[in-house]
Amino acid sequence: MQRDTLVSFEGVVKRFGDFVAVQKLDFEIRKGEFLAIMGSSGCGKTTTLRMLAGLEGPSEGVIRLSGKPINDLPTWSRDTPMVWQSLALFPFLNVRENVEFALKMRGVGKVERRRRAEQWLDRMQITEFAERNISQLSGGQRQRVALARSLVVEPEILLLDEPLSALDAALKVRMQSVLKNLQRETGITFVYVTHSQSEAFSMADRVVIMSRGKIEQIGTPQEIYRTPRTRFVADFLGSSNLFTGKVRSDGQGLALDTPVGQLALAPGATNDIGDTATLTVLDTKTHLSISAPTGSVNVVPVRVIGEEFVGATATLYLETAHGQEIRVQKGHDELADLPLGTGQSLYAWWNPQDSHLVAEA
Repeated sequence: MQRDTLVSFEGVVKRFGDFVAVQKLDFEIRKGEFLAIMGSSGCGKTTTLRMLAGLEGPSEGVIRLSGKPINDLPTWSRDTPMVWQSLALFPFLNVRENVEFALKMRGVGKVERRRRAEQWLDRMQITEFAERNISQLSGGQRQRVALARSLVVEPEILLLDEPLSALDAALKVRMQSVLKNLQRETGITFVYVTHSQSEAFSMADRVVIMSRGKIEQIGTPQEIYRTPRTRFVADFLGSSNLFTGKVRSDGQGLALDTPVGQLALAPGATNDIGDTATLTVLDTKTHLSISAPTGSVNVVPVRVIGEEFVGATATLYLETAHGQEIRVQKGHDELADLPLGTGQSLYAWWNPQDSHLVAEA
């Protein structure tokens, strides 16, 4: 176990009857980090969080907190407060009373409860709403109350289960900034479950991607975005173009024989000749031109089938002669001189060093 490890999952399995929801988790959560766990519905991310909170018990394996096993420790003894997707605020208490509630349950005196609650109301910029009923607050204000209620007890770790899912897009972005700054300022370990790539990648120090109850990859947002480890991760992120084929030698290095043609692999690729492999290249590293470029690049003829404009960037949807879709994402100025009408023939290309191979599993 690393010196800075706060939580460790050691061979943790969770079954519900014959269904295996989580398959043998082995990973660590570091002190003071913002860790996001993401994946599609049913991947096991919320079950993992609930086992850490004590709301579910592992079927196998050990969960440790600060080096001590907590499998049999009741929820109220773990000091792992959770901010729920529904927020679960008490409608019969006002804002201040909601924030004071956990302190009251811990036997903290009235004066001290009030002092600490008011500190967090001020920190979350909701002091003016202290006497209001929960029903009188906006979604963002309720979110801040839920955070203050959990953090007022000054835990070592805070668990968050898709807390921004009910907010509109603009408010989500503001609350992401609030959460990120709050975690940095307090140094409290945040474990954040989400299905949103934008939330996880904008806030987290490390991201865990899960599928079918197992971990596909753990790494920084930059590592996962630039070098997805498996085909599932690359597909899930949706930011890469994928080409599958057989590895062969092209006389200078290794190449991949695919339906769209022979594609050179990045220098240093070590796959065995004859292996089936998948090449991945980011849509931001895939370029477009009217004529086929020459030199050491991979070139694929395509035609335009659609386009999408979001802010300062545009995403072009293209199709090869074999019906494979390719995406290219660029700034508007990079596309200004290209004819982009539906059906237009173009060439998609990239440098081999901007691609890498991923595992199929």
